[in-house]
Amino acid sequence: MSRALGPPPWRVLARLGGWSLLEAGQTFLVGYALARALDQGFLAGRAGAGLLWLGVAGLGAVAGAYGTGRVYGAVAALVEPVRDRLVRRVVARGVREADGGALSGLTQQVEIARDALAGLVMVARSFLFTAAGALVGLFSLSPRLLLVVAPPLLAGVGLFAATLRPLARRQEAFLVADEALAGQWGAVCPGLRDVTAAGAEAQVGADLRRRTDAELLAARSLARFGVVRVVCLALGGQLPVVLLLATAPWLLAHGVTPGALVGALAYVTQSLLPALQNLVHGLGTSGSRLTVVLRRLAPPGDARKRPAGRPFTPGSPSAGGAGAGPVDDALTLTSVTFAYGPASEPVLDGLDLRVPDGGRLAVVGPSGIGKSTLTALAAGLLEPGSGTIRVYGHPVPGEEAAARRVLIPQEAYVHTGTLAENLGGLRADPVPERELLAAAEAVGLTSVLEALGGPDAQVKPAALSAGERQLIALTRAYLSRAPLALLDEATCHLDPEAEARAERAFAERPGGTLVVVAHRISSARRADRILVLDGSRTAYGTHDELLGTSPLYRDLVGGWTPAPAGGPSQPALPL
Repeated sequence: MSRALGPPPWRVLARLGGWSLLEAGQTFLVGYALARALDQGFLAGRAGAGLLWLGVAGLGAVAGAYGTGRVYGAVAALVEPVRDRLVRRVVARGVREADGGALSGLTQQVEIARDALAGLVMVARSFLFTAAGALVGLFSLSPRLLLVVAPPLLAGVGLFAATLRPLARRQEAFLVADEALAGQWGAVCPGLRDVTAAGAEAQVGADLRRRTDAELLAARSLARFGVVRVVCLALGGQLPVVLLLATAPWLLAHGVTPGALVGALAYVTQSLLPALQNLVHGLGTSGSRLTVVLRRLAPPGDARKRPAGRPFTPGSPSAGGAGAGPVDDALTLTSVTFAYGPASEPVLDGLDLRVPDGGRLAVVGPSGIGKSTLTALAAGLLEPGSGTIRVYGHPVPGEEAAARRVLIPQEAYVHTGTLAENLGGLRADPVPERELLAAAEAVGLTSVLEALGGPDAQVKPAALSAGERQLIALTRAYLSRAPLALLDEATCHLDPEAEARAERAFAERPGGTLVVVAHRISSARRADRILVLDGSRTAYGTHDELLGTSPLYRDLVGGWTPAPAGGPSQPALPL
């Protein structure tokens, strides 16, 4: 925490301490002047002396109020530079390095840290100087009063101090559970189509229930510390009042004056108890919040150090994993790591992958795990943080690699114009009609082509269904002559039979290397190899091998239900 807050400005601390001493003088006079007003004034029949001492107490209150006003300025001078340092840190990490969490850090977490630090300084300073003024006052009135009040006060403060660390841990556990639940919802909501297509509603619901229960347990564990706070207040602030009243006869019999006893009660009820309440509630909340937020704002090198793990290596082209793969490899990834921001967990971490020329790879896994990221990296739309990617031996990104691959995304793009212009968009010269019709027949676009009126028919994208647009995009990619085709859920709006036909067309064309982000198990089973992205448990192999080695793949296979033979098509529909 001290590294995050920076070195303390000693001049500001000295000024803060000086004004706080003025407040402590007010605390001292609350009980001392009252005791003298009773003993030397009103109880002695000298009303003037009593009023004089009460006037001294009033002047002390005025001086203390003046000191309190100056304290706020000193606290601001202490806290604002810390806020500025945190803002610079968040900007450097977020705005310059594209950290997606920087906006939350800049607009919310930095302000939480500033407010929490200011509250922490105020309550800690107030308790320290108030307790010092009250304890000095008790000793001045009678050391016996100090013997009665100090032990329970110290016991209450000690118990509270012992709970600060576990309280911070529970506060952070609650925030982590809350973030995990929110992250799960963020992954499930965009992937409802996948959930329905996989028949995984029960599994996803059970996972959400587990995360909800985890947050509930963390909240209950945090709430139980409210009981400890009550015990601390009762022990340190209310028990001294009881002890003063219980021992009053003994104190009066041993030289403690009635005025001193009343002054001691004033010290406890008007100074120590309120100061302890502020400390327990303020430090218990502000301190834990500040600790947690500073950990969130810490640079990745401090807060996110992870032990180096062994990278996943399916089909590594060589033992060393370095350099380009053989020329006949359509796609090679060597130690590829990618994260959406320097403070984010890697989506891919040390991935080695080889897809031979003519091979057929299916990529499966839950929504948000990195399937589309993998295809975007292979297409050169994203650049890895470390590692190398090659397409037929050419580095990605690069013109040579781009000419040898074609990416078909989930959202198919169709522009206004003729159907022939749409289908030939990736060719430098117009596509001969015979070749165009053959491609349409191979991919399964013929019925759509005929319904529109032939290759020269005008296309209105808004009038096409999502499946028709995907068939046009697939045929365009088929005609591109790029030997490597990357299908990023490019058939999700087609029925299983149309999907199988389109994938078969890409596999059988010259070059025929296919990487498919699959959303049906039937698509995965048609592949030579399957890559199961599952975080640190990523797996690679054939369908039969993965049934024995990958729990996630077994769950996916168990959740997917094939369409009945001869029955209606079953596209992946949202809930």
